[in-house]
Amino acid sequence: MYKAILFDLGRVLVHFDFVRGYQAFEALGACPAAEIPTRLAPTGLVERFETGGIEPRDFHREFIGILELDVEYGRFCSAWSSIFTHALLPEEMLERLAKRYRLVLISNTNALHFINIRENYGHLLRHFHDLVLSYEVGAMKPDPRIYRAAVDRAQCRPEECFYTDDIPAYIAGGKAQGIDAVQFESRQQLEREMRARGIEW
Repeated sequence: MYKAILFDLGRVLVHFDFVRGYQAFEALGACPAAEIPTRLAPTGLVERFETGGIEPRDFHREFIGILELDVEYGRFCSAWSSIFTHALLPEEMLERLAKRYRLVLISNTNALHFINIRENYGHLLRHFHDLVLSYEVGAMKPDPRIYRAAVDRAQCRPEECFYTDDIPAYIAGGKAQGIDAVQFESRQQLEREMRARGIEW
């Protein structure tokens, strides 16, 4: 029945914590960490970056302007990508799944974060047959366009895809496109959900 498995990236494949990034910027001289998301939210800057509407160096310039922060590009990139901490799923699971199903990553992300992911978690990415990244396709979950792109890359029908994500609204978005989707809670829970569907690895 299933021909493809669609995985979210953040808090499914790799854990992240935005607070780490905010604290890193605070340490560089920005406003208090708790104030940073409040300043960023009304600007729509992060959303523009994650849909490919702004280039990394322009993002850096606007970001530090909003925070009234003076930090060069390299140090900015390090702080921006300090959110990632550890893998949540073992490489062995992905390797075995990839032998039976088409694996597609579907992620709201940006160019700088994904450079970090490639550098530090490339051993996981190498098992994916395709990557659907918001900044490349110009749409973020739960926009229907990103799910359609994922199904297209999966090379099968929506109902032949199994999808997991940690955010309920994104699961709902996938289901609206006819994809069988389950909210990710833990590796053990995901394994149970896949086994219940006859997905083997």
